[in-house]
Formats: sequence, structure tokens, C-alpha cells
Amino acid sequence: MSRPLIAVPARFSSSAAALRYEAEVSARKLIEAVYAAGGEPLSVHPSAPGGTISKADIARRLDFADGVLLPGGGDLHPVHYGGARHESLYDMDLEQDAFDLAVARWSLRARRPLLAICRGLQVVNVALGGTLVQDMPRHHRHVRSELTLKPDTAVHGVLGQDVATISCYHHQAVDRLGTGLIATASADDGVVEAIELAEPGRGWFLAVQWHPEDTADGDPAQQRLFGALVSAAAARNRG
Repeated sequence: MSRPLIAVPARFSSSAAALRYEAEVSARKLIEAVYAAGGEPLSVHPSAPGGTISKADIARRLDFADGVLLPGGGDLHPVHYGGARHESLYDMDLEQDAFDLAVARWSLRARRPLLAICRGLQVVNVALGGTLVQDMPRHHRHVRSELTLKPDTAVHGVLGQDVATISCYHHQAVDRLGTGLIATASADDGVVEAIELAEPGRGWFLAVQWHPEDTADGDPAQQRLFGALVSAAAARNRG
């Protein structure tokens, strides 16, 4: 049986070990977690010349995908959600932003299984009209903590436990939620850690603010997030 194809938009990088020029990269732990779950992770070139890409173009490029994973990365430019640019913002790229936002909108519109991680969660929120806290009062960088999960939520059902140990690396967070989204897990300081669709039946979607790939190789609960994406993708493939 063939592996479900999971599209992973690459990240632009100014440099990478063993390469002489600018690079497009994906986190190895992320790719390995998808593969370990039974998926075939495929890096997708984030092309959006001039910071634009049409609905038709993104649909043609992603039609092959059984599922989509929106990974972490640099900050979204605040032009996408309003407000002055904060001095702490880093690694912004309007072409990357345009592509990722188009991927998020297409995935939800086409009801392709979508797992969004860290920046990916923020991208989905902004794609649906939400806003971000540009620089949190207390950063969640190199932070591991325990997160209490609400019953009867998708994230609780996937992780299969009431309390999860999460690994975070971010200085931005959800401010106003996008249309059709609900927050289903929050840290002790109120930072939104998981969002889901308010209306059931609109396809498989889950977004988490933490980085499950950091610990997935040793924490079965975190690996189950990738397993859920691949299972949903496989079901779509069969259907």
C-alpha cells in the first residue's frame, strides 16, 4: 500500500550547512515524524512571485497532496493582519507568507487534512482574518511545560491524555481568533496552544502552537499528532 502524500511547504533559508547558496529547508525531525507515521513527506517550493499567488495556481500545485503540514518558521509580516511592525520581528519574507497563507486557505477550502505547527497555526489564524500578538510579554522559547487538555476536543482525542508535556519555541501568539476557529487548549498564562474548526464536518484540521516534532521520537502522544494527519490523509486517499 502506498504512503499518503503529505505536502510540506519548504522554508526559505539564507544559508544551510553543506550548501553554497541560499536554501530551502524542512526540519529533519518534522520530516522524520511524518515518515514514521506512515506518510511520504514531500517538500513544496514556496513560489509566490511578488508576494502573490492565485487560487487556481495553488490548487494545481497541491492537488497531488493527500494531506498538508504547515510547519514552523520565521514571523509573518504584520501587513497581513494590521498594526505597526515590532522591532522583535525576524526572518520575514512576503513570498513565503503569501504561499503559506494560500496553502492554508486552499487546504481548508478543499478539505484536505491539515496539521499546522507553531508559525503554521499563526498562518491559519491570519488566513481566516485573525490577528497575532507580535511580541509576547514572556516568550515561550526553549520552554517545556505541561498543558491541560479539555475533554471532547480534537487535540485531547488525538493525544489521548488529559495532560501533555509540550516543547515550545515562539515569541508570538494568537490575539484575535480567525473566523470559524475556536481555541481548545491554552497555557497557564493564557497563550492559545491549540485551535480547531468551530463547525465539525469541514475536514480534518488541527493546529498546535508548540513543536510536537521536538519530542515525537520519544513521546508517543506527540507522535500521534502526525499519525492522525497521515490516517486522515490515507482515508481521503482511499475515499
